[in-house]
Amino acid sequence: MKWKNAIHDYAFYLKIEKGLSENSVNNYTFDVEKLHKYLTEHNINKSPISISEEDLLQFIYSVSKDVQPRTQARLISGLKSFFNYLVFEDYRTDNPTELIETPKTGRKLPDVLSEQEIDNLINAIDLSKPEGTRNKAIIETLYSCGLRVSELVNLRISDLYFEEGFINVTGKGNKQRFVPIADTTVKYISIYRNEIRCHIPIQPKHEDFLFLNRRGRQLTRAMIFTIIKNLAKEINLQKKISPHTFRHSFATHLLENGANLRAIQQMLGHSSITTTEVYMHLDRKHLTEVINTFHPRK
Repeated sequence: MKWKNAIHDYAFYLKIEKGLSENSVNNYTFDVEKLHKYLTEHNINKSPISISEEDLLQFIYSVSKDVQPRTQARLISGLKSFFNYLVFEDYRTDNPTELIETPKTGRKLPDVLSEQEIDNLINAIDLSKPEGTRNKAIIETLYSCGLRVSELVNLRISDLYFEEGFINVTGKGNKQRFVPIADTTVKYISIYRNEIRCHIPIQPKHEDFLFLNRRGRQLTRAMIFTIIKNLAKEINLQKKISPHTFRHSFATHLLENGANLRAIQQMLGHSSITTTEVYMHLDRKHLTEVINTFHPRK
């Protein structure tokens, strides 16, 4: 079995059998492709069937000695998944990663913006340019609805149910959920659609995507990162932020203002409440206020 064939079949399995999104499939296969590249560069003639635990340990040590434990853990996890697939398909009888330990990473708390910082970022948008109106609608949507960047760029006009006060979001694994949308965000999206988007020469197959570039094509994830990076630079924000920062801030601000954790879980599209519970660790002051307000022995 050749590596390219194995990786191709693995990607097909993840997409068809597991129902993973294209982004998730790319993330899983990236680690295996890195392994294949390492073997090629070091003239190690081992196939997916013949590679051993010792070979894998050598590879992991080589590529992981200068990275954080979290990155190393993700690499090992990706390799474990690939070799589990080979065992499942009867290409191998053993998983050579089975005894390789994953480093402990701890739980990293997400970065959060204050409400004032979010206002400052939005106020820094240059509305004299057509893309400024679009960018304001983008930031408002990220923060108001707590979307992942992939969910934002794939948001379609047919997903907007403004009269009902919801948008239909397609999340990980193509799972759909309805997320409430604030009147303010509806207003900025409507301004963008009615005053900017309607004048863009839209390319075929991109007619339904909400947010478009100047050439009339769907925005990329990288473009959203660039927009936010430039805004942070504009206000000299001393935090490293990304589109996901607005999602974290959305959840944290809801929790701080008394929202139910289960409701936040549903809006974020987390399959497990455990994932959402990370926000419980962000604001100890808020938890103290809950005890003082609701506990009978306060």
